[in-house]
Amino acid sequence: MRAIWKGSISFGLVSIPISLFPAMKREELKFRLLRQSDLSPINYKRVAEADGKEVQWDQIVKGYEYEKGKFVALKDEDFARVDVEATQTVEIIKFVGIEEIDPLLFYKPYYMQVEKGGDKAYALLQQALTEVGKIAIAKVVIKTRQHLAAVKPQPSGLMLELMHFPEELIDSSEFKPPTAKDFGKAEMAMAKQLIASMSDKWHPEMFHDDYQELLQKIVDEKIHAGDKTAPKTSNSRRSAKVIDLASVLQQSIENARGKSKSRTKKAA
Repeated sequence: MRAIWKGSISFGLVSIPISLFPAMKREELKFRLLRQSDLSPINYKRVAEADGKEVQWDQIVKGYEYEKGKFVALKDEDFARVDVEATQTVEIIKFVGIEEIDPLLFYKPYYMQVEKGGDKAYALLQQALTEVGKIAIAKVVIKTRQHLAAVKPQPSGLMLELMHFPEELIDSSEFKPPTAKDFGKAEMAMAKQLIASMSDKWHPEMFHDDYQELLQKIVDEKIHAGDKTAPKTSNSRRSAKVIDLASVLQQSIENARGKSKSRTKKAA
């Protein structure tokens, strides 16, 4: 795999050469819009709202709508004025406890691979962060865009995870919290019992994107058998009803126990 960025981690007077590699992949099926009669792909033209005429790329500028129907145009030199210096450095600003940070701020991880000459300092930073229970907060420029990021220690090395700036998060106070508080001790006890009966160790290989897998299967069937109507799949949804919470919890506990016994027999 090719590195998407090369540079160094910098904290104090220490500089560690590293490369960044994507830690995630999302292989969704991509679709084109086609004309139904002959499956000809549909293309789009850039058309001006004022007169409906097509506009060439060299006549297009970027603009900001400051009021409904009113725009101000920005040129390349305007964007250049706010460009941050594109250094090849993950500049560590401070170290903090990961429990202090809202998990919603983290959104895109990268593997940090140490490069020649930086092995000892890299291993030292990884071990030190692990032992003190801290992560590093840094700023990094990737593809002309400055990002807030965290450097996290992992068993196999260091991870760089891009972060949202705090002002990007919507305040949770804007959403209505639950108001029900009239559950009894028995209901709470059963809820905890259900959680315990459904608890297990984390096995990531158990989980798959069912939607993508089924969609891929349908596409493959159409490729091999021709464009025929695929059989309908069951997609039942339960309607919202007023329920007897205690009885539902009890039934759920019994179901969970049954599944647990089934898994134990299979393992045996």
